[in-house]
Amino acid sequence: MLTPDPERPSVIQLPAPTPWPFVLAFAITLLLAGLVTSFSVSVLGAILGVAGCVGWFRDVLPHEKEELIQVKADLPVISTTRREVERLPLAAGLHRAFLPLETYPASAGVKGGLAGGVAMAALACLYGFLKHGSLWYPINLLAATVYAQSLRFGSASLSAFHWDSFSLAVVIHLITSLLVGLLYGAMLPMFPRRPILLGGVIAPILWTGLLYSILGLINPLLNRVIDWPWFIASQFAFGVVAGLVVVRQERVHTRQFEPLLIRAGIEAPGAMEEKSGPQ
Repeated sequence: MLTPDPERPSVIQLPAPTPWPFVLAFAITLLLAGLVTSFSVSVLGAILGVAGCVGWFRDVLPHEKEELIQVKADLPVISTTRREVERLPLAAGLHRAFLPLETYPASAGVKGGLAGGVAMAALACLYGFLKHGSLWYPINLLAATVYAQSLRFGSASLSAFHWDSFSLAVVIHLITSLLVGLLYGAMLPMFPRRPILLGGVIAPILWTGLLYSILGLINPLLNRVIDWPWFIASQFAFGVVAGLVVVRQERVHTRQFEPLLIRAGIEAPGAMEEKSGPQ
């Protein structure tokens, strides 16, 4: 409790410090230790336990032992090492804006995905040519993701051209590249100062780690013969090229507080301007 006194600083009453709880705790430890060591250890623990209880009770009964502590009221000083405060720009006419204020259009993600897919395919074909003497080796491995016939290919068959495997690999690679490119276009505005950090470093590391854990399930053949250094290099090539292409595209303003129907491109009478002219 605070004791107001205009002639001296305020003080507060606190329980006086006492060592007896620690003595009692040590006594209980000795009592239990004696069960697995020696009976004399338990006897010593019992003696200390009685002494701890008596000493602790005398500190709180019949009245608690207390002491007065002087209270020093220090006013907190708020300071900063920054020379100026950077303020986020808000959209015109709004009290609060959804971030980010600008993002990349879907076409930027498509372009980035296609460019990154070309870079990744070029590096994969270079690996097949240098390591196995065939450009079709990585293509046949990729087709094994959905083409069960590829699982029975030997080394010679993996290095040969197969029209069905080639078609499947192109479709798989194209769809994956477009989806990842769209993801880059949506996420890169979150890293405005270091866009390549996400596209060229963070995303390839996360993507490679995910594939490392599930590759045995989605493509057992590729999991057996994969060359991880080349695979990681191809992931980084995709991320850097796709990220560079996306960040070079012109940003568009996000539609702040617009109804879902309008953002989805659906005509919503009453929520959008009426069309003028002949229908």
